[in-house]
Amino acid sequence: MTRAPRNRTITLTDNERENYRRKLLKIDNPLSLEQILNKVINADISEVVDLLPSRFVDLLFIDPPYNLTKTFNNSSFKQTSVTEYMGWMQSWLEKLIRLLKPSASIYICGDWRSSSAIHLLCEKYFIVRNRITFEREKGRGAKKDWKNNCEDIWFCTVSNDFTFNADAVKLKRKVIAPYRENSIPKDWVEEESGKYRLTYPSNIWTDISIPFWSMQENTPHPTQKPEKLLAKIILASSNEADVVFDPFAGVGTAGVVAKKLKRNFVIVEVDEEYCLYAEKRLDMAEKNHTIQGYYDCVFWERNTLRDIKSNDTRSKKSRFLQPMLVGAQRNGRRYE
Repeated sequence: MTRAPRNRTITLTDNERENYRRKLLKIDNPLSLEQILNKVINADISEVVDLLPSRFVDLLFIDPPYNLTKTFNNSSFKQTSVTEYMGWMQSWLEKLIRLLKPSASIYICGDWRSSSAIHLLCEKYFIVRNRITFEREKGRGAKKDWKNNCEDIWFCTVSNDFTFNADAVKLKRKVIAPYRENSIPKDWVEEESGKYRLTYPSNIWTDISIPFWSMQENTPHPTQKPEKLLAKIILASSNEADVVFDPFAGVGTAGVVAKKLKRNFVIVEVDEEYCLYAEKRLDMAEKNHTIQGYYDCVFWERNTLRDIKSNDTRSKKSRFLQPMLVGAQRNGRRYE
């Protein structure tokens, strides 16, 4: 079958499958951090969590199956009651706590069906900091209900000592009503493609594009998280050389973005096919460190690629960008 010319969806050849399969890590006895660092572990997290070392995780990202009926390659998940879903989550979430450093941050994804269960469990085990809601612009319309086009990410910490690099995750937005003071732009700059302002991140994210067939990061995974989304989380809540852990890795987005942003990672995924895609994406990240929508240490709004290309931002960093860039390059900031 001939692919469309602009279809960039990642595929695997038989030879690649054979080669990447050799790289996968299987666990049947306790391992040290050195043995699992920057590895793709092909296993069910419930079966291997007790074999992982203690207190090695700086950032825990969890994207479990949501509380709906969904097929994931060779496995499927069935929608249950909120109480049953919470019980399933608790069975493995409480075991993950041992892996966390006292300064660790936790992000747990869910949709509206899953979110209440996640909130209650987070209240039980962690300090709940915020709930991020991001707009998923894809989705089917509904004639007898509201279109479901958003998801939640619960942000928690183990303690009050945690990393949050706000300057590293600012959003570059076009200025609609530019304000001047004594004829000088106030908190914005004028560039070749327009007037822009850097804004601090909020808990509403409308600049995320779900991977689709013309994006280089796209895979056959049905619920793949965007690299841009993971970049926001990883930049905000970890520092270079920290360890990012994902126990439901899918096709490895958390590990791929961690690698691109000079973090370490440990990822676990039960489906071998998805692990092979993760390995290929990690190989691709060796040559290509770009993250769509993230350029020159700032995040851009959706559909601004033309503005980015027309603006030589690398050679024309404005004076008001400099403090943000300095902040993004620090080792991070701790809040007590």
